[in-house]
Amino acid sequence: MSETKIVVTDYIEDDLDWEVEEMAKRDIDFEYYQLKFAPEEELVEKIRDADVVIVNMAPMPESVISQLENCKLIIRHGIGYDNVDVDACTKYGIRLANIPDYCAQEVAEQAVSLILCCARRLFESRRILEESSAEGKWDFSTLGDIHRMSDQTLGIIGAGRIGARVYRMTENLFGRRMVCDPYMGDRRLAAMGLDDRYSLEDVLSEADYVTIHTPLNEETRYLIDEPQLKLMKRTAFLINTARGAIVNTEALIKALKEGWIAGAGIDVYEEEPPPADLELFDIPTATLSAHLGWNSVEAGWDIRHKIMDDVDRYLNGEPPRFTVNEEVEEKLDGAYRDV
Repeated sequence: MSETKIVVTDYIEDDLDWEVEEMAKRDIDFEYYQLKFAPEEELVEKIRDADVVIVNMAPMPESVISQLENCKLIIRHGIGYDNVDVDACTKYGIRLANIPDYCAQEVAEQAVSLILCCARRLFESRRILEESSAEGKWDFSTLGDIHRMSDQTLGIIGAGRIGARVYRMTENLFGRRMVCDPYMGDRRLAAMGLDDRYSLEDVLSEADYVTIHTPLNEETRYLIDEPQLKLMKRTAFLINTARGAIVNTEALIKALKEGWIAGAGIDVYEEEPPPADLELFDIPTATLSAHLGWNSVEAGWDIRHKIMDDVDRYLNGEPPRFTVNEEVEEKLDGAYRDV
């Protein structure tokens, strides 16, 4: 029996045949399940004795983490890690790794796509096309205003890997771009060619399009709520490809219905998939996509190779490429426990 056991809690790939072959080459005891919606007891039963746990969206609260008997590393399959209790990982001496350099280009492309859809009102245009076709004549009377993008201002909240890409990709689209990131240092400011820092209030009140690119944590949960939406222009659009709970959905619905803002482009939701009766579905100025910002064939293989790289680093007694809870080093004395 292999000395190392690795368990996948849940996955989005069609199959894990490639992982099975790679783990076998390394003589790893490898198991994989679809436990995203499983009862906590079942999840714990499957991963209790694992040395490494690879998790996509299965919840990993302290009540689960505290029952892991051998775990030294949890790898989050993706960028965000809000489904994993970071403090609990540190408390029990477990490294938490994520893959922050995964799908950044894809999410940036999704954000820009939603911006363009909102700007040109493409989803509304489809409705008008069908209505005009049925009547046998064009009727644009219900179409909202369309403005030339080069005369508009883009506001970017968060200038990390994704936000910075959106900034570069929109260089020739907008007449002005504003970036809000309180953690951006002078070096990064200079690298992006920015002259000014803007507050959240500045961006919300001045931008015609506001796109969100922050992680979800206690600081950013409901970062955009009723007061923030009321700061925006009535002609402005809100774009969210980050995490659903950064925006209060009920407040957004109210803002769209009452005309506080002109529209929204949304790829992420507080509950996923969103419930069928979500009122957002019935609002014509809401341009919605199915949390596909991460998706491309290339990104799918990229993350699989990056996770396997972290597995190899673990087997060699090295830390993962990216550690979320770097303070865990104090508990591990600079090395993996028992490796």
